[in-house]
Amino acid sequence: MYPTKPEKASEELAAPAIEATITHDEVFGEITECGPNYRNVGWLGTVALMMKTQIGLGVLSIPASFDVLGLIPGLIILVTIAAITTWSNYMVGVFKLLHPSVYSLDDAGAMMFGRAGRYFFAAAFCLYWILVAGSGMLGISIALNAISTHGTCTAVFVAVAAIIGFSLSSIQTLGRITWLAWIGLASILTAVFTVTIAVGIQDRPASAPEGPWASDYKLVGNPSFTEAIAAVSSLIFSYAGTTAFFAIVSEMRDPKMYTRSLLICQSGVTATYITIGTVIYYFCGSFVASPALGSAGVVVKKVAYGFALPGLLVTTTLVIHVPAKYIFVRALSNSRHLVENTPTHWFSWIGCTAGITITAYIVASAIPVFGGLVSLIGALLGTLMSFQPMGCMWLYDNWHKDGNRSVHWYWMVFFSIFVIISGTFLTVGGTYGSIVGIIDSYRTEGGSAAWSCADNSNSV
Repeated sequence: MYPTKPEKASEELAAPAIEATITHDEVFGEITECGPNYRNVGWLGTVALMMKTQIGLGVLSIPASFDVLGLIPGLIILVTIAAITTWSNYMVGVFKLLHPSVYSLDDAGAMMFGRAGRYFFAAAFCLYWILVAGSGMLGISIALNAISTHGTCTAVFVAVAAIIGFSLSSIQTLGRITWLAWIGLASILTAVFTVTIAVGIQDRPASAPEGPWASDYKLVGNPSFTEAIAAVSSLIFSYAGTTAFFAIVSEMRDPKMYTRSLLICQSGVTATYITIGTVIYYFCGSFVASPALGSAGVVVKKVAYGFALPGLLVTTTLVIHVPAKYIFVRALSNSRHLVENTPTHWFSWIGCTAGITITAYIVASAIPVFGGLVSLIGALLGTLMSFQPMGCMWLYDNWHKDGNRSVHWYWMVFFSIFVIISGTFLTVGGTYGSIVGIIDSYRTEGGSAAWSCADNSNSV
């Protein structure tokens, strides 16, 4: 029996109300047209966000790490870290698909270790990204000093970086930040490849002594334990965007495309790191700067930092946005204010981005030593967030699986335990080495005082 005309009319009137709900999400709840669309990142946008999370501040310290370790050990360690973190990043996507309600590492921690796991990883997650945001502001201040030839007090530049980072990070969703990620990625790659080409065609790096000169690069270094472990920590920091990937996959339109985006990201990132690290260190030797953009002289440094500045701004934007979004989601979970543009929604969101920005600004001003801050973050929290939890995640999902335990199962158990143990060793040893390095830098002219006006672009 065909429906009557009044029934058709009632169906048409009801349609808009049904279409108003875009989707139901395990994390965000009912996402409607009345609020921000938290599930609007495509797989290409995911590549951009992933690569910009990875290729940022860490790449600028890779040549200096090679100087400590030597070229051959440096490359071996870099590729090893790339392999382990690629597996860790893959586990993020697998765990998210198996447990859709997981939004951040603390959710995984709660599933594996209970309330203590949630609190521990929540604190580590927020502290990590606040420190990364602080290093991002420090990087921007170095860029502004280099471009302007120390046009004003460095403390002012750090404050400017904080204000811009706060403004851009307050964009509500990662889907709306994707275009910034593409710009930032192109910017930072242009800058580092400009320096890479420049050091290859110049006679000497900027800080090399006068007179006949040849690169003193080392195939194998002879560092002390603290120097070596701090250098390894800097390399880990170059790949330590892992915990942001929980937030990124949570905002994908199709999380099943995550692995494709990840493989493209890690392949591009690793190829870039190997190329830049090898070429710059080969031509500069022990006179490589950290950040590396200062290695090719004043003019090239100005040009490179000019190219890099948008990329550094986008990096700072992302690393403020990620912890702010985490706190925001936790605060408004199971509330309509999470997905609707209410006054409570906006006051809470702006409060979260402002709080993260202010805290990160204090960090950037209090520890104004780029290399030391990068290695400390990589050691203390980068490893902790990229190694141990992912080994535990595999064991959590696979330890009690029914059926015969194959050779592959035993291999994965061994590998997961290896990742946990090696990550713990690197966390403890790297933190010690990085703290010793920061203390030493304050005992030399390379270190500057907190809230200093000194030009931090000339000391690196």
